[in-house]
Amino acid sequence: MDIIVKLSVDPQSSVPPYEQLRRQIAQQIMRHELAAGDRLPPVRKLAEQLGMAANTVARVYRELEATDYVVTRGRAGTFISDIAPADPQAAETATALSAAYVAEMRELGFGPTVITQFIAAALRGAAE
Repeated sequence: MDIIVKLSVDPQSSVPPYEQLRRQIAQQIMRHELAAGDRLPPVRKLAEQLGMAANTVARVYRELEATDYVVTRGRAGTFISDIAPADPQAAETATALSAAYVAEMRELGFGPTVITQFIAAALRGAAE
C-alpha cells in the first residue's frame, strides 16, 4: 500500500514544479515524515493528484534515486531509502551547513551546476 504524502505545487512560484516536488519529498525524508521502506505513490497517481505531467513526477523520482533518497524496485514501486540521520538535530545542522556552503559558493560567482560538480567530486573523494 502506498503512503499518503502531503505535497503541493505552487504554480505561481519562481521555483519549477519538479524542483518544488523534489525538495518537499527530500525534506520529508530527512525529517522522517517519510520513513525508510515506505512506498511512494506510482508516478501517474501522484501526477494526477498534483495536476502535473507524469513525466515531471518521473523526473523527480529519477533525481531522488540518483541522490539515494529513494530506490526503485521495478514494478514493485519506488521506496524511501534509509539515508536520513536518526537525530533530527543532525538533519538541521546539515541543512544549515549546506545552505552556508551554497551561499559562499554563490558569493564566489559559481552557479548551481558548478556547485553540484564540486559536491559530487567531494563525495567521490570521500568514498575512496
